[in-house]
Amino acid sequence: MALIALAGIERVFHLGEADVHALARIDLTIAAGEYVAVVGPSGSGKSTLLNLLGLLDQPTAGTYHLEGRDVTTLSPDEQAAVRSRRIGFVFQSFHLVPRLTAAENIALPMMLDGIPAAVREQRVRQALRDVGLENRANHRPDELSGGQRQRVAIARATIMQPALLLADEPTGNLDRATGEEVIHLLEALNAKGVTLIVVTHDAALAARAGRQIMMEDGRVKSDVSRAALAKSTSA
Repeated sequence: MALIALAGIERVFHLGEADVHALARIDLTIAAGEYVAVVGPSGSGKSTLLNLLGLLDQPTAGTYHLEGRDVTTLSPDEQAAVRSRRIGFVFQSFHLVPRLTAAENIALPMMLDGIPAAVREQRVRQALRDVGLENRANHRPDELSGGQRQRVAIARATIMQPALLLADEPTGNLDRATGEEVIHLLEALNAKGVTLIVVTHDAALAARAGRQIMMEDGRVKSDVSRAALAKSTSA
């Protein structure tokens, strides 16, 4: 089943008298449960594509179907509801709320969605166990290491049990060893059925994905599976 179906997606930014085509005629289908790396040089359209997939931005033209539903036709409130319940985000800079503890940061999406306190507490306890931070529940972000902050961010991103997890340079602010831990955590979520899309400049990280989409000048330059890449490399 196609989780994501993009047809004729364009994103044009108007800068003064110039039009910048950040995305140009993107047709793309991603199945539920896939692990996809989006790569390409700076300015190629990777982050713009991720923002559109996450309903943080609207296309200038084209349609975006998520779980069979045309989300480009939804109102801002309806899109916000879909974003809250079906899409999780992991960013390079963590984006945790500084004054909240790790547990409170993880619980925040559930609070905003009106989930009862007893359910929140149970889910947060389990999420902290899943990311190995049971003993850091009451620590604020400035009391956590970079890797711990990213694990809190991952727990927060997945606390609503989304179908889609979007990660923008998730290891960009981490050393190699800590980055490996974070990637293993993301891959474990993917193994449980969460669709994982990672934007990265890291070739080694991209090579771990089941599929690589190369962006260039706002277009999909190539779209190949890991198996196909391995076959072409060994040929």
